[in-house]
Amino acid sequence: MSTGTLYDKVWALHRVADLPGGQTQLFIGLHLIHEVTSPQAFAMLGERGLKVRHPERTVATVDHIVPTTDQGRPLADPLAEAMLAALEKNCANHGLRLYGFDSGQQGIVHVIAPELGLSQPGMTIACGDSHTSTHGAFGAIAFGIGTSQVRDVLASQSLALDKLKVRRISIHGSLTPGVFAKDVALHVIRRLGVKSGMGYAYEFSGSCVAALAMEERMTLCNMAIEAGARCGYVNPDQVCFDYLHNRPEAPRGAAWHRAVTWWRSLASDVNAVYDDEVAVDAGEIAPTVTWGITPGQAMAVDEVVPTPDQLPPGEEPLAQEAYRYMDLRPGQPIAGTPVDVCFIGSCTNGRLSDLRDAALVARGRHVAHGMKAFVVPGSQQVARAAEAEGLDAVFAQAGFEWRRPGCSMCLAMNPDRLEGRQLSASSSNRNFKGRQGSASGRTLLMSPAMVAAAAVSGVVTDVRTLLSHTKTPERGLTE
Repeated sequence: MSTGTLYDKVWALHRVADLPGGQTQLFIGLHLIHEVTSPQAFAMLGERGLKVRHPERTVATVDHIVPTTDQGRPLADPLAEAMLAALEKNCANHGLRLYGFDSGQQGIVHVIAPELGLSQPGMTIACGDSHTSTHGAFGAIAFGIGTSQVRDVLASQSLALDKLKVRRISIHGSLTPGVFAKDVALHVIRRLGVKSGMGYAYEFSGSCVAALAMEERMTLCNMAIEAGARCGYVNPDQVCFDYLHNRPEAPRGAAWHRAVTWWRSLASDVNAVYDDEVAVDAGEIAPTVTWGITPGQAMAVDEVVPTPDQLPPGEEPLAQEAYRYMDLRPGQPIAGTPVDVCFIGSCTNGRLSDLRDAALVARGRHVAHGMKAFVVPGSQQVARAAEAEGLDAVFAQAGFEWRRPGCSMCLAMNPDRLEGRQLSASSSNRNFKGRQGSASGRTLLMSPAMVAAAAVSGVVTDVRTLLSHTKTPERGLTE
């Protein structure tokens, strides 16, 4: 069993009690809620006459069901309006902080918490959303929970949980131009598989990870759940501290210096023991695209769709299903595949640096004829910053739609949806059947820069061929 890792340290610090069944009652430092998984949880509280135990530790926003065009109230979708109204009422009744449309800080829950400085090293963070693992980029133990667990955190500020094993994934070396954190995540999932992380927390380390900016680390941790891990994290370091410094919710003055000293002590010990270790060479990672119906069915953009004999043992039935659903043939190049819709956004890739990367490709080019391409900032703060830099104008001139913040087509619980058999180039996190709103719609996951390349080319395109004609900023300047 692991010892001396950040996961072990944070778990011990938040342990309330050992329960008779072998689980641990774990204190939750920060609880994030949104309009989709909270209404039933609040209803359960009401049925029991309970109040929120620590309202100061719960923060709410609206993101999943919100439209990205007209956000006037009431919302056009009566169900979406009802869910939004329920969240507003519940937050008012229990004295919870809510970042709504008029706050100036509304956005995707996994975007606004970091930018506000709410996500900090050493925390336990829970949210009724799978991709809560995003916040592990700050050296936190962050995980998604179900509606009944949302109820439990609201009522007790704690959860009954099994302790995970810890796998260290060491990514060494440097990424080549045109390769981004999304490519790293897809490469790791492809190599390890979508079920390999079950029962594990993933610690991402190595020289490549150390060189990543915080927004890139968030992308990497965000996708840990797609490898089956309950959470993923990066040890806190100066890059993390620089990002948090002077954020609205970060400590100030002498408290800041005390916090940094403590945060440093939480990093995994040099002699920490892990349950498993994996090494990855960053130099071998190319721009990566999914070809199938899970994030693990991925390939380098210059490869061909794998043939059955190239698949890991036991993977052929799922691959055969993917071939049929995606209309792709074994041995077919993925590059050159025609695309109908291009979506840039989501909690995975809707931050300012993501938009900068995509704009670099879009600048001076134009969306292909007949292509629907749109950009959805991850938050109102991201939108303001992007507009201040003129990125919205770059996208508009290139023929992209510039939208308002929300989860958008990532999960299509809003008007942004695929139609029929449309094929989407998406910077989101899941390519499951029907994920983007159409029961027969198809999704290719890739980096924002790769989505922009597909948008201007009309087909899946190796972004490196476009960046070779564009001056690329040094890594880290997009933070």
